[in-house]
Amino acid sequence: MSDVTITAAGGGKFAAYLANPASGKGPGVVVCQEIFGVNKVMRDVCDGLARAGYFSICPDLFWRQKPGIQLTDKTEAEWQRAFELYKGFSEASGVDDLKSTLDHLRAVSGCSGKAGAVGYCLGGKLAYLMATRSPADCSVGYYGVGIENALGEAKNIKKPLMLHIAEQDSFCPSEAQKKIKAALAANRLVTIHTYPGVEHAFARVGGEHFDKAAAELANKRTADFFKTHLA
Repeated sequence: MSDVTITAAGGGKFAAYLANPASGKGPGVVVCQEIFGVNKVMRDVCDGLARAGYFSICPDLFWRQKPGIQLTDKTEAEWQRAFELYKGFSEASGVDDLKSTLDHLRAVSGCSGKAGAVGYCLGGKLAYLMATRSPADCSVGYYGVGIENALGEAKNIKKPLMLHIAEQDSFCPSEAQKKIKAALAANRLVTIHTYPGVEHAFARVGGEHFDKAAAELANKRTADFFKTHLA
């Protein structure tokens, strides 16, 4: 497990947390951060993927505003800072950074070249955009925020995409969920799972809305999805 440096497509460099499988070989997964930066939660996700046999990497997508952000969801001040960073975030630049990260990951010694993406919250939408804008082999989005505003890109999905939707998500209300499902229903590459009675961030371990049963089910589905499309 280490921090690495990646060169951005438009110039500049940014950091990323890289976790390697014990075997030293396997496919890769790019982890798209929440609004709290590359914090312990995201690093734990990477470490878990590494234990499952994947090279996993989480890039610092807020580096243009302030490098090295690592917030928690435990204080009001951190929430306010996270929302400030979210408002100042360039989605287009973020996707470009994820694509650069994907290229970097595929070139890591031992990586098979197969590589997907997974994201949470802000990263959930970015995972969707990786499916529409990048050559990732597959993508998974957990409770993505704002996907309904990018459905015009759905026609570009050419690789498998899985979305996990929280039925009671206050950041993706029922009308938005209906739009997402209607727009993606005809695409056989897209699988959508809805989790009844749970809120946004139901899979964030230690979070206020963490739901163990829903998280375990979603994570099992993600593990099977990656095993199918990245093996």
